[in-house]
Amino acid sequence: MSKVVKLGSGEVELSRPSRRRFSAGYKLKILEEADACSLSGQIGALLRREGLYSSHLTNWRRLRDAGALSALSPGNPGPNAKPRDPHEARNKELEKENRTLKRRLKRAEWLLDISKKGAELMEKMALGHQFETEDSE
Repeated sequence: MSKVVKLGSGEVELSRPSRRRFSAGYKLKILEEADACSLSGQIGALLRREGLYSSHLTNWRRLRDAGALSALSPGNPGPNAKPRDPHEARNKELEKENRTLKRRLKRAEWLLDISKKGAELMEKMALGHQFETEDSE
Protein backbone atom coordinates (compact mmCIF):
# COMPACT_ATOMS: atom_id res chain seq x y z
CA MET A 1 0.00 0.00 0.00
CA SER A 2 1.19 3.46 -0.66
CA LYS A 3 -0.04 6.81 0.53
CA VAL A 4 0.04 9.99 -1.55
CA VAL A 5 0.61 13.21 0.36
CA LYS A 6 0.04 16.60 -1.29
CA LEU A 7 2.71 19.10 -0.36
CA GLY A 8 2.43 22.59 -1.78
CA SER A 9 3.32 22.36 -5.45
CA GLY A 10 3.50 18.57 -5.83
CA GLU A 11 2.66 15.16 -4.52
CA VAL A 12 4.92 12.78 -2.65
CA GLU A 13 4.23 9.05 -2.58
CA LEU A 14 5.00 7.39 0.73
CA SER A 15 5.20 3.61 0.61
CA ARG A 16 5.00 1.36 3.61
CA PRO A 17 8.28 -0.27 4.58
CA SER A 18 8.42 -3.99 3.93
CA ARG A 19 9.99 -6.60 6.18
CA ARG A 20 13.47 -7.57 5.13
CA ARG A 21 14.01 -11.21 4.20
CA PHE A 22 17.43 -12.80 4.21
CA SER A 23 18.31 -15.90 2.23
CA ALA A 24 19.98 -18.85 3.91
CA GLY A 25 23.11 -18.28 1.85
CA TYR A 26 23.33 -14.65 2.95
CA LYS A 27 22.88 -15.61 6.61
CA LEU A 28 25.59 -18.26 6.42
CA LYS A 29 27.95 -15.83 4.63
CA ILE A 30 27.45 -13.18 7.34
CA LEU A 31 27.97 -15.77 10.09
CA GLU A 32 31.24 -16.90 8.45
CA GLU A 33 32.41 -13.30 8.24
CA ALA A 34 31.44 -12.66 11.87
CA ASP A 35 33.22 -15.83 13.02
CA ALA A 36 36.34 -14.74 11.09
CA CYS A 37 36.44 -11.39 12.95
CA SER A 38 39.26 -11.43 15.49
CA LEU A 39 39.85 -7.78 16.34
CA SER A 40 37.72 -5.64 18.59
CA GLY A 41 35.10 -3.64 16.67
CA GLN A 42 35.18 -5.74 13.50
CA ILE A 43 31.80 -7.36 14.21
CA GLY A 44 30.27 -3.95 14.91
CA ALA A 45 31.64 -2.65 11.60
CA LEU A 46 30.22 -5.71 9.81
CA LEU A 47 26.80 -5.15 11.37
CA ARG A 48 26.80 -1.44 10.45
CA ARG A 49 27.93 -2.18 6.90
CA GLU A 50 25.13 -4.74 6.39
CA GLY A 51 22.49 -2.84 8.38
CA LEU A 52 21.98 -5.71 10.82
CA TYR A 53 21.49 -6.05 14.55
CA SER A 54 23.46 -8.25 16.94
CA SER A 55 20.24 -10.16 17.63
CA HIS A 56 20.29 -11.30 14.00
CA LEU A 57 23.66 -12.95 14.58
CA THR A 58 22.49 -14.51 17.84
CA ASN A 59 19.38 -16.03 16.29
CA TRP A 60 21.16 -17.20 13.15
CA ARG A 61 23.96 -18.83 15.20
CA ARG A 62 21.41 -20.62 17.37
CA LEU A 63 19.65 -21.98 14.28
CA ARG A 64 22.94 -22.97 12.62
CA ASP A 65 24.20 -24.74 15.76
CA ALA A 66 20.90 -26.62 16.10
CA GLY A 67 21.43 -27.93 12.57
CA ALA A 68 18.32 -26.19 11.34
CA LEU A 69 19.79 -24.90 8.11
CA SER A 70 16.38 -25.19 6.49
CA ALA A 71 15.05 -22.89 9.20
CA LEU A 72 17.45 -20.20 8.02
CA SER A 73 15.58 -19.80 4.75
CA PRO A 74 12.12 -18.30 4.90
CA GLY A 75 9.52 -20.97 4.23
CA ASN A 76 6.06 -20.75 2.81
CA PRO A 77 3.42 -20.35 5.52
CA GLY A 78 0.58 -22.80 5.77
CA PRO A 79 0.21 -26.54 5.52
CA ASN A 80 2.25 -28.63 3.13
CA ALA A 81 0.67 -29.41 -0.19
CA LYS A 82 -0.97 -32.81 -0.49
CA PRO A 83 0.23 -35.11 -3.24
CA ARG A 84 -2.27 -35.24 -6.10
CA ASP A 85 -4.21 -38.42 -6.72
CA PRO A 86 -3.87 -39.38 -10.40
CA HIS A 87 -7.52 -40.46 -10.48
CA GLU A 88 -8.80 -37.19 -9.00
CA ALA A 89 -8.71 -35.25 -12.29
CA ARG A 90 -10.49 -38.05 -14.18
CA ASN A 91 -13.05 -38.33 -11.37
CA LYS A 92 -13.81 -34.59 -11.55
CA GLU A 93 -14.11 -34.80 -15.32
CA LEU A 94 -16.58 -37.69 -15.07
CA GLU A 95 -18.61 -35.87 -12.39
CA LYS A 96 -18.86 -32.81 -14.65
CA GLU A 97 -19.95 -34.98 -17.59
CA ASN A 98 -22.51 -36.69 -15.34
CA ARG A 99 -23.99 -33.33 -14.28
CA THR A 100 -24.18 -32.22 -17.92
CA LEU A 101 -25.91 -35.44 -19.00
CA LYS A 102 -28.39 -35.26 -16.11
CA ARG A 103 -29.23 -31.68 -17.10
CA ARG A 104 -29.75 -32.71 -20.75
CA LEU A 105 -31.90 -35.68 -19.70
CA LYS A 106 -34.06 -33.43 -17.53
CA ARG A 107 -34.56 -31.03 -20.47
CA ALA A 108 -35.40 -33.92 -22.83
CA GLU A 109 -37.96 -35.31 -20.37
CA TRP A 110 -39.46 -31.85 -19.97
CA LEU A 111 -39.74 -31.46 -23.75
CA LEU A 112 -41.34 -34.91 -24.06
CA ASP A 113 -43.89 -34.00 -21.38
CA ILE A 114 -44.71 -30.78 -23.22
CA SER A 115 -45.07 -32.57 -26.55
CA LYS A 116 -47.31 -35.24 -24.93
CA LYS A 117 -49.49 -32.58 -23.38
CA GLY A 118 -49.60 -30.73 -26.69
CA ALA A 119 -50.61 -33.90 -28.51
CA GLU A 120 -53.32 -34.61 -25.92
CA LEU A 121 -54.59 -31.07 -26.22
CA MET A 122 -54.66 -31.28 -30.03
CA GLU A 123 -56.50 -34.62 -29.78
CA LYS A 124 -59.06 -33.19 -27.39
CA MET A 125 -59.51 -30.17 -29.60
CA ALA A 126 -60.00 -32.40 -32.64
CA LEU A 127 -62.49 -34.60 -30.79
CA GLY A 128 -64.26 -31.57 -29.42
CA HIS A 129 -64.39 -30.08 -32.91
CA GLN A 130 -65.97 -33.28 -34.26
CA PHE A 131 -68.64 -33.18 -31.58
CA GLU A 132 -69.39 -29.56 -32.33
CA THR A 133 -69.82 -30.24 -36.03
CA GLU A 134 -72.06 -33.26 -35.37
CA ASP A 135 -74.22 -31.28 -32.93
CA SER A 136 -74.63 -28.33 -35.28
CA GLU A 137 -75.95 -30.49 -38.18
